[in-house]
Amino acid sequence: MNQLIIGIGGVTNGGKTTLARRVHEHVRNSFIIAQDNYFKDDSVVAVDDNGFKQYDVIDALNMDSMMREIYNWKKDPKSYLISHGLKQSAHSKEANGVQNEVYVLITEGFLLYNYKPLNELFDLRYFLNIPYDVCKKRRCARVYIPPDPPGYFDGHVWPMYIKHRKEMEDTVSELVYLDGTKTIHELFSTVYENIMVQIQKRTGKDT
Repeated sequence: MNQLIIGIGGVTNGGKTTLARRVHEHVRNSFIIAQDNYFKDDSVVAVDDNGFKQYDVIDALNMDSMMREIYNWKKDPKSYLISHGLKQSAHSKEANGVQNEVYVLITEGFLLYNYKPLNELFDLRYFLNIPYDVCKKRRCARVYIPPDPPGYFDGHVWPMYIKHRKEMEDTVSELVYLDGTKTIHELFSTVYENIMVQIQKRTGKDT
């Protein structure tokens, strides 16, 4: 069964979720798994010397649980879609009794490529960048639960982003950088075109 796993990573408020949803809307037999759904309970998230909760680190995430979900999808994506209330595309075709359809998993999150077992699964890797000032403005405009304490962006969020980005750049290859200040239409067009090329390679037919 043909499978394609896509990573849409990047800085906080860089547009990851919006882009992932747009791709999901236009790519048949696709599903989204979001890293933000795997944060550990607030009570077990570490606190630094400044009193800031350490949410922007890999230890704040239950990556074992996220990986189990991804492997559940990989094991049988068709059944996985059905179990989550999504129907297989009516455009699917059979070729010599073998399913000639590609199932696409869209994984989005802020630390996708800093967790080696996850990074190794990706067929396509995207990373959304936005400048410091744009990122801070977007972050401050959003309401979080629990809310960001004063100084949290400069004291924790941005420094952790810089740290993890350097680690990622030192270890990850075949990464496509996207300018998160561009319109969603521009970003989607780039990603969608690449996905369609990959699907065509796997099916041997035009999309």
